[in-house]
Amino acid sequence: MKMNFSFKRPEDSPGFLLWQLTNQWQRQQRQALAKLGLTHAQFVVLAGVLWLGSLPDNMVTQSQVSDLTKIDKMSMSDLTTTLLQKKLLKRRSHTKDKRAYSLVLTEKGKRSVLKAIPVVEGIDAEFFSKETANLVGLIYNLKHLLD
Repeated sequence: MKMNFSFKRPEDSPGFLLWQLTNQWQRQQRQALAKLGLTHAQFVVLAGVLWLGSLPDNMVTQSQVSDLTKIDKMSMSDLTTTLLQKKLLKRRSHTKDKRAYSLVLTEKGKRSVLKAIPVVEGIDAEFFSKETANLVGLIYNLKHLLD
């Protein structure tokens, strides 16, 4: 059976390289955040709630956090349940949409995410420091690919 790859070598595939790079970066994030009792996905949700909650209309819904973070709805639901159980988030009735709940950081959740932000940003700074000159272009290209 003939292999039918578009690339001569695995390291020529941008998808494979992105997958490898993402795994290296996530491993570092996981190790650091585990010391704070968080998974990386939990951190992303907490940071999303913090960010969205700082905007003028601060009634943050699960759907808004899902849209911001690109976490699928089912995973977002599971993460929200876990964060509620860990008492890092609480739900409140949404004042404008009776079908929705507003997500709010608890004091414990706010302390956790504020402690984690410099850890995550420090790993980002270290991880991407080798390509500082090209980082602006990389960020631009990644944003463009997401659109």
